Amino acid sequence: MNDTIELELDLQIACEAANLPSEAQFILWSKTALQGHRSEAELSIRLVDEDESAELNIQYRQKSGPTNVLSFPADLPPELELPLLGDLAICKQVVEREAKEQHKACLDHWAHMVIHGTLHLLGYDHIADDEAEEMEALEIALLKTLNISNPYTPIL
Repeated sequence: MNDTIELELDLQIACEAANLPSEAQFILWSKTALQGHRSEAELSIRLVDEDESAELNIQYRQKSGPTNVLSFPADLPPELELPLLGDLAICKQVVEREAKEQHKACLDHWAHMVIHGTLHLLGYDHIADDEAEEMEALEIALLKTLNISNPYTPIL
């Protein structure tokens, strides 16, 4: 299934490196998100600390504080047929804190953030309710292929 997708991943670690998922896991999660959308892609994932996440969040979204994942789609002219998808910036501390607060396995939450961010790079969004429902349903289905339960199930 994921083996048919050619992915070139540039993984940048700009945060405390302890307890991070492996590069193979990032590749698996990215390829999972690309299923049915791309057969070839180039993607950068930068793992950042809270300071860098907050800087990027204020600069590009005008929102203060760090966030879990930021997506920066490649902005290429249509005549350039390159497989460049874009960049993700994922904040290690926020992902770990959210996993703990939401009573989720940390690796499951990492997988969700990579899939969520990659879907944004593919053009999915969750601003309007109908778009959010479509994106969440796709995330749930993709995570299920990885034996990860619905991340939107409320905490009891």
